[in-house]
Amino acid sequence: MTRAEAHRHEEAERPLALINARLLDPASGRDEPGGLLIEQGRISALGPELRRNAPEGARVIDCAGHVLAPGLIDMQVATGEPGNEHRETLATASRAAAAGGVTTMVTMPNTEPVMDDVALIDFVLRRARDTAVVHVHPMAALTPGLEGEGIAEIGLLKAAGAIAFTNGAKSVANARVMRRLLEYAKDFDALVVHHTEDPDLAAGGVMNEGAVASRLGLAGIPRAAETITLERDIRLVALTGGRYHAAVLTCAESLAVIRAAKKAGLPVSCGTSINHATLNENDVRPYRTFFKLRPPLRSETDRAAVVAGIADGTIDVIVSAHDPQDVEVKRRPFEEAAFGAIGLETLLPAALRLYHAGDIDLLRLLAAMTINPARLLGLEAGRLAEGAPADLIVLDLDAPWVVDPALLKSRSKNTPFDEARMQGRVLRTFVSGREVYRHNGGDERGLVGGQEGEHDGGDDEVHAGGKGPT
Repeated sequence: MTRAEAHRHEEAERPLALINARLLDPASGRDEPGGLLIEQGRISALGPELRRNAPEGARVIDCAGHVLAPGLIDMQVATGEPGNEHRETLATASRAAAAGGVTTMVTMPNTEPVMDDVALIDFVLRRARDTAVVHVHPMAALTPGLEGEGIAEIGLLKAAGAIAFTNGAKSVANARVMRRLLEYAKDFDALVVHHTEDPDLAAGGVMNEGAVASRLGLAGIPRAAETITLERDIRLVALTGGRYHAAVLTCAESLAVIRAAKKAGLPVSCGTSINHATLNENDVRPYRTFFKLRPPLRSETDRAAVVAGIADGTIDVIVSAHDPQDVEVKRRPFEEAAFGAIGLETLLPAALRLYHAGDIDLLRLLAAMTINPARLLGLEAGRLAEGAPADLIVLDLDAPWVVDPALLKSRSKNTPFDEARMQGRVLRTFVSGREVYRHNGGDERGLVGGQEGEHDGGDDEVHAGGKGPT
């Protein structure tokens, strides 16, 4: 070890104090001026007494009055690794996550090969440990090959590190299979995450069914495709008692089903994507394929219902639905283009639109991206508390900026927020107490290797290389 390396290691071992911050913790409802102390990757102290004063010998970062909150947990991140690394790798996705304030990614199993084998779960965990700068937890396939028939080895996959189980963007159409999956998953207290879309009703559709689709001459996907599958699943949950999470709900009728299920005391939860909370079917009008999503963007009435569902707690989780697609499959006629959009870097800024518009309380909004997914997945993260992992973000709620796809860190650039004006951005991201991202005020984006403080000339920094924990 060189003298410089030894010095950096010694500096990293010193306590780190984040002072002069606005502490926001959705788990406890805390919203007050204060500071926080990090030791050995965990929060060792926090509160108003640390607002101005740091312990002797600690490194100090002045947050300048900005928000200090738990890092985000994104429950739906598709990557191309393994099999389609040209679209995205765990490394590039993790750097995009860090820039967006996401400190934990839950990855989807629709890779090549599909995540239905213990060896593949182990591969992702090892690969993430070596290359990712944020925590990575893989979801495993519910059914072998995501074919919707048979049952994956849920017990073995969970023991190997799978955090939940899903069939990706494919629904399990067979009710008998779905019942057996819920029964089997219950034996292992495993969470079943399901894409609620009847494949026959949705077949051939490319956007929301309605007047806009008719005017554009595009085949539609009816809301009933989502609601019918959800209603069936809820009945099967009542029959089996299995833990169930509807991945992305998009319409008012579906939220009514979830409300009734929760009122009945069933072990159900649901999520929505930031796209469905902030965009609607009218955005498709210029035949923009970056707005071609699954489930499709719905009407403005449904979007408003989704926002109300987040505000009243019906919707538990907001996800980015990050789904990188390359130019070859997106720059096509709308009917032929692939579904999907990236979202890791725009998840939080887009969500802040709902806060700035006065639609959702800030703590409620952050809860849907921090403590709520943490509780569903059994993670320690998502909260500001003594002993909790120091997965943190420093957030400027009011900073204006414009999304430039060329500057995003995702390998693919298929963002529906191309050239969108945002208000609010992440200034710093910490994972297990280590700073993995820092925004320095410019529009240029650069990567750096090594430890905190090393620059390569770019204005924003994402620290390259693995961070250890997964």
